[in-house]
Amino acid sequence: MSADLKQELVSLAEEAARSAGALLMQRPDSFTFTEKSSAVDFATQMDQQAEALIVKSLLAARPDDGIIGEEGSSVESKSGITWVIDPLDGTVNYFYGLPGWNVSIAAKDKDGSVVGVVTAPTINSTWWATRGGGAFYNGHQIHCNDPIALDRALIATGFQYDVAHRTTQMTDLAKLVPLARDIRRNGAAAVDLCHVAMGALDGYYEAGLKEWDWAAGGLVATEAGARFVQYGQEPLRTTLAAGPTLHGQLASLLGFTA
Repeated sequence: MSADLKQELVSLAEEAARSAGALLMQRPDSFTFTEKSSAVDFATQMDQQAEALIVKSLLAARPDDGIIGEEGSSVESKSGITWVIDPLDGTVNYFYGLPGWNVSIAAKDKDGSVVGVVTAPTINSTWWATRGGGAFYNGHQIHCNDPIALDRALIATGFQYDVAHRTTQMTDLAKLVPLARDIRRNGAAAVDLCHVAMGALDGYYEAGLKEWDWAAGGLVATEAGARFVQYGQEPLRTTLAAGPTLHGQLASLLGFTA
């Protein structure tokens, strides 16, 4: 794929993400809820409105592209490019008025993500990357921290919506707490991946993510020099991103094998 096409896709994704972010910043006084996998996994009317805005924007510019959206948008690709959209990553943060929620948009071809854009308006942050072209934060190129020893590492994680699986996740967390510098639970997967990319976190792992959670942020982390790998099988398939040195230590400690 040409550099010009990659830049076109990045520009489209960034414009759509910023528009959706501006819509979401107009936080309503009340919410309507759609329950998804469980009572604690829900979407609001704002998730749905943001996805509709993004889909309309992208297809207006590239009508032959495909769509995979968290809130149900689905269009088969005729061009070989499919957009993977999380219109509101961190819905719980958004609902409670906490920062860090974001809009995540990736474009993929048969080999995986080609471009990724993550924008988080509440923290004035936009990250983007192109495959083979590096990763950027607010216009400046970024790189992950490496090497970092486990006892100096700041690590983020998250917990599944299915509470039946949280016991396993707590077992993993208990292995890390005595050894790592500290642990964070920020509540938005795409931003956690981007924070690894820019060195604001040293590592991040979480079980149960979906493609729209990691398609953009995973590319940003990879292009910033992090190792991004998914271990195991659903529903506890675990995403792990960290600089190469720390990644190996975390994978070994947590018992992950490719």
